[in-house]
Amino acid sequence: MLFELSDDQRAIQETARRFALDRMQPNAAAWDEKKHFPVDELREAAALGFGGIYVADDVGGSALSRLDAAIIFEELAAGCTSTAAYISIHNMAAWMIDRFGGDEQRQRFLPDLCSMQKFASYCLTEPNAGSDAASLQTRAADAGDHYVLNGSKAFISGGGRSDIYVCMVRTGEAGARGVTCLVVENGTPGLSFGAQERKLGWNSQPTAMVNFDDCKVPKANRIGEEGEGFRIAMAGLDGGRINIGACSLGAAKACLTAAREYVAGRKQFGNAIGNFQATQFKLADMATDLAAARLLIRQAASMLDAKSPEATMYCAMAKRFATDAGFAICNEALQLHGGYGYLKDYPVERYLRDARVHQILEGTNEIMRVIIARALTSGSFHD
Repeated sequence: MLFELSDDQRAIQETARRFALDRMQPNAAAWDEKKHFPVDELREAAALGFGGIYVADDVGGSALSRLDAAIIFEELAAGCTSTAAYISIHNMAAWMIDRFGGDEQRQRFLPDLCSMQKFASYCLTEPNAGSDAASLQTRAADAGDHYVLNGSKAFISGGGRSDIYVCMVRTGEAGARGVTCLVVENGTPGLSFGAQERKLGWNSQPTAMVNFDDCKVPKANRIGEEGEGFRIAMAGLDGGRINIGACSLGAAKACLTAAREYVAGRKQFGNAIGNFQATQFKLADMATDLAAARLLIRQAASMLDAKSPEATMYCAMAKRFATDAGFAICNEALQLHGGYGYLKDYPVERYLRDARVHQILEGTNEIMRVIIARALTSGSFHD
């Protein structure tokens, strides 16, 4: 296994880092407080190639690898974790169209998504179908040249603001084999949105219910064949789990840096608290856990790029470990700040709030353990 980044990857990393430092980090606190969706900055990120990171270049994508994407999302999340996470979701939705859509669909939807002139959302979760995604109930009834959708999707990032909704709906029997993937365009009659959710974190991206009430969607907007939707959804989640784990790395890295700087200047009992061995040990553990999580994320990304049969399991491992470790590092950084860490004058509390949901979305970490355990007990894992 190679641990060194290539020259191209270092250039990509530096581009993402510079954008995060110049355009995201200085604005992150205001975006969080005002619940502002930073459209201009998102389009600036897209101009750097971050709107379609692993979308093919014939439709405006960057045609980069999953490993490249993990490097990018770690850097962007160190600037603003919430905004980086939305870019991850947008990329996941765009990739599904690129990978499973026909050429007409790719040419119709992807150029505007890659430039972020239009924004995308991924719609799988429902009020009564979270971890058990195969039990989703949103129904798409066949009506000739179109489907008629009825139902609701919950916790949708970009809900009410996105232009494209990549939706998993039921066209057939109960269970995974009855699910189909449809693109629903904003402005379609029968499509509506709930009130914006009031959240602990992720405040720079809108989140709302997406509702379908006799919503007519052309069959030309179906991605893949009927019954292939669940497979498409799960394929998207493999990469999404790497991305959200990488976003946790970025939050953790920013918090570790903040903690190192704080303890070097904060004095108690006549000495900088960074000189106390207890503080040094805590920082050492934080740095070690961050390095271990980064290696697992990059290994999983490399396996997904290589189309390894074990990629799904490793994506689950990486997501579980990186999001747990990332939140723990943010929490330790807040503790090292003492009472000041609890104040919004310091950034660590925002990183902690934004990173917490990563242990829930893209499949809860409990579900990640289920995926890993199934691989272990089925004999498909080879150590």
